[in-house]
Amino acid sequence: MISDFFHPDVGGVENHIYMLGASLIRRGHKVIVITHSHPPDRVGIRWLIPGLKVYHIPFPTLVSSATLPNFLTFLPYLRTIILRERITVIHSHASLSSLGHEGVLHAHLLGVRTVFTDHSLFGFADAASILTNKLLEGMLRNVDAAICVSHIGRENTVLRANLPPKSVYVIPNAIVADHFCPARSAPPTDTITIIVVSRLAHRKGVDLLVATAPRICAAFPNVRFVVGGDGPKMIDLLQMRETHFLQDRITLLGPVAHRDVPSVLQQGSIFMNTSLTESFGIAILEAACAGLHVVSTRVGGVPEILPEDMISFAAPTAEDVFRAMSEAIAHVARGDHDPHRAHERIRGFYDWTRVAKRTEVVYRAVLATPPYPLWTRIQRTMSLGLFVGPIYTIILIVDCLFFAFLEWWMPRENIDYVDVRWDATRFEKVAGHGNA
Repeated sequence: MISDFFHPDVGGVENHIYMLGASLIRRGHKVIVITHSHPPDRVGIRWLIPGLKVYHIPFPTLVSSATLPNFLTFLPYLRTIILRERITVIHSHASLSSLGHEGVLHAHLLGVRTVFTDHSLFGFADAASILTNKLLEGMLRNVDAAICVSHIGRENTVLRANLPPKSVYVIPNAIVADHFCPARSAPPTDTITIIVVSRLAHRKGVDLLVATAPRICAAFPNVRFVVGGDGPKMIDLLQMRETHFLQDRITLLGPVAHRDVPSVLQQGSIFMNTSLTESFGIAILEAACAGLHVVSTRVGGVPEILPEDMISFAAPTAEDVFRAMSEAIAHVARGDHDPHRAHERIRGFYDWTRVAKRTEVVYRAVLATPPYPLWTRIQRTMSLGLFVGPIYTIILIVDCLFFAFLEWWMPRENIDYVDVRWDATRFEKVAGHGNA
């Protein structure tokens, strides 16, 4: 697994990589993670339960935990790790991960097959999306298969990266249901608590929360809000709370560690999500598993997550969010929502073991197909466009020449191999050959 986004940072991609890796290990596979360093002390090799080996490459981050494109400087690290660990599949995660893109670019030089998972939705009109989409298209010219976490995410990725739909799979996120249990005692009926746990940014629709929370508090005197999370929109929430004198009705928790999210969710009866774009929405799944009735904007892959009787939808407008919240409050006040039944239903819907099994199918399909020869890769790269195509092709050729230099400068027989190798076609652990 290669990505800029991994622990000790906290987020949906980070948790997905860890849980998928742990589930694959429990199913008998060997999994390592390659990510960037976390100063001052998270450099080199670390181990996470249940035996997940993590390589922290000494690259600094630029913004939002992402590194600058390194290209040639990453290849010596990647070559050594892939060879000594005897890796057969590289699984890259996240469209904004430079390490992930470079891992896919370098992988075919080492005879390693590649899979990419896209976790987000991107637009097509703004400058940032146009540049990101072109970068993604160039990278996925070399990938063997792609995975998306929702069907709407699959459509988005196919369009953005100009991929053949047959090579793009849909495998949803999952959760550990035992970590998100309803409160043992039912929430009080005289007070209804609405929970919001989100990054406080424009993309998460915090402006809708700012616009609707005062109206909801005015219309329902027995409603209070608990908001967990931090971000650039925190100041807007603070100003809204001061303007409407809602200090006793709206509690702002600030940053919430992932291990503390279940205890926050157990305080409420309704979970409110006002995102403007969402590929899957793992927070919605966690809230539903904790027994909360969910109210969400109908965007992205959110309609694919839960049955219609467990979630109320609203258009991403203040008026419709208020309407949906009013109906949800009445629904919960009547006692029509059973938290424990909701938890049991989610337990049967989403499970990391199932996700790991479905991911194995992708790996085996990739390993069963012949790799692209270099000339085919060059032709596919040149087809990117009149200007971008030659630029990417030059990068690809220079990458091949630098790899040939490394093969001479750092011969494979001098690499300190681990004492276990893995059969690429049968995924069986066999005795290792090489230096321990």
